[in-house]
Amino acid sequence: MTEAEVLMVRVYMHERESRLREIMHVLHDEERVRGLTAFRGVAGFGTSGQWLTASLVDLSLDLPYVVEFFDEPGRARAAVARLTALCKPGHVVTWPASMPSR
Repeated sequence: MTEAEVLMVRVYMHERESRLREIMHVLHDEERVRGLTAFRGVAGFGTSGQWLTASLVDLSLDLPYVVEFFDEPGRARAAVARLTALCKPGHVVTWPASMPSR
């Protein structure tokens, strides 16, 4: 079994400022990344330090979102270049990873 090098990318945002649809459009239709998963958080805080939480009593409309994808490093870097224009500075992180392949 061999391993392929990939670049993992994670984008942090919250619903109030979310550009989720636009980001998904760019990654799917324009950059054609391998796949994407969007997670809606149940709690979190950002640079403001303000807690954002979901409860049965008070369902927040400003919860955190995480968009994550991976692809071969060149394609992922091209997508990151597009994302940095759509997101606040420091909200896109990357790290190298490997993926078993046949």
